[in-house]
Amino acid sequence: MKAATIGMALLATAGTAHGAECVDAKTAKAGFVLEKPGIRSEFRPASGGMVAVANNYQSQSPQTQYLYGGLIEVFRDSDTGRLSMIPLGDLKKLFPLKAGAKSKTEFVRLSSKKAPKGTETLALAVKGKETYKLGDCKYNVLTVNETLTGDSGAVIDSFAALYSPDLQAVLARRYDDGTSAQSEVGFERIQPLKE
Repeated sequence: MKAATIGMALLATAGTAHGAECVDAKTAKAGFVLEKPGIRSEFRPASGGMVAVANNYQSQSPQTQYLYGGLIEVFRDSDTGRLSMIPLGDLKKLFPLKAGAKSKTEFVRLSSKKAPKGTETLALAVKGKETYKLGDCKYNVLTVNETLTGDSGAVIDSFAALYSPDLQAVLARRYDDGTSAQSEVGFERIQPLKE
């Protein structure tokens, strides 16, 4: 009887330890790591609604990003250069994101290599909710269509971000969403950040 009780306690502890590796909204505040082959990204909350992301690539130099709300890139720095996206509107009004929400924000792109030639517009449309799996962990995500256009209206980039509000992170990007050419690029593992 005593051996069975100890065995059950060990099983319960093992289950808890295994489940503890799944980062949630509370533990995300201490930072976490997302990984896929060739990239390791460390996420740390920062002041002013920013999330600092340190990307370590297998085949490129490291990169630092600052993402507003973990979704909108406003700064990037690497050996290849620096880039700042200065919003000409209030990004705070966009959050918290809700299904059905739409917004457009103008930005000026600043680079150390060339002066800005105009503005760019980021259109966000929250299409719905779904579940995304990272290893043994599951996360509720919002499907956020992001389209970046230049002054002329030409599309610079377009994709659907699978965004976790709890983690304040994009877990995957989906290209050609809803078409026969649809493809998805996403992280495969998550773990707490261990300093």
